[in-house]
Amino acid sequence: MRKSYTPTINELQAFAACARLGTTTRAAAELNLTQSAVSRSLGTLEERLGVALFDRVRKRLSLSPAGQVFLAQAEEILGQIDRAAMGAMAFGGARAVLRMAVLPSFARSWLIPRLAGFEAAQPEVSLDLSARLLPMEFEHEPFDLAIMRSRHEPAGAEVENLVAEELIVVAAPNLMAGRAALEDDALLALPLLQQSTRPTLWLDWFRESGRDARHILRGARFDHFDMILDAASAGMGLGLVPAIIAEGALASGRLVQATPRRFATGENYALILPERAREAPHVSAFRDWLRAEIGA
Repeated sequence: MRKSYTPTINELQAFAACARLGTTTRAAAELNLTQSAVSRSLGTLEERLGVALFDRVRKRLSLSPAGQVFLAQAEEILGQIDRAAMGAMAFGGARAVLRMAVLPSFARSWLIPRLAGFEAAQPEVSLDLSARLLPMEFEHEPFDLAIMRSRHEPAGAEVENLVAEELIVVAAPNLMAGRAALEDDALLALPLLQQSTRPTLWLDWFRESGRDARHILRGARFDHFDMILDAASAGMGLGLVPAIIAEGALASGRLVQATPRRFATGENYALILPERAREAPHVSAFRDWLRAEIGA
């Protein structure tokens, strides 16, 4: 039988601890093992790989060149095992874990405030939500679904448009100075908060007006729409944001709509499902709940 060159978890843990702490004694204390057990694991690992991973100097361990290369990969493997274990533990008493990748601002401003309703309706489903801006690669990431803009359609995925993206201008009530609505000239007299990942939105808003782009693009820049909502609420300027993301801030009175005009970007917020998850009961339950919430 061919000899295995694959290290055991115990060997990787002993190696990583010794690399971090510098002695087998300290590593043994951290791992709750004897010093001799840690030394044996290191010896077995070096014999298995046929290379010295440490230089031994006065009872101190320092990584050899081979050990320096091996450490980063060993720590990544141990981290992956930890993450896999925590992912399994997340099931707890749940029937299923629903893993979602969602645009950050949509998640914070619209989805999360409503998720308690889904949990109440589906108590056997545990939620695992991650923020994503870039298009999904379902073959490399274990998500059951994504909520993204429709332009982020991955190959082989099912895309269901939820709501058209319409932009509105929002402002803190005190910034309006008693005015019910602002025309374009009045908008340009105020700071325009910029979305750095979609930097042309204000240009699109003023496209038909013939205004100077240099004037339009002035203003503080923020990565996400929810940051723009916060900045607008603080009176820093006007925000140009998707209407669905501004719903909560408008309903609470934290922000007001500065003009009744809306601008359709031609894109949609979409539910994106990989083929492997389309028929899963917990995914179907979430899709039905999401449709009802969007339509409410």
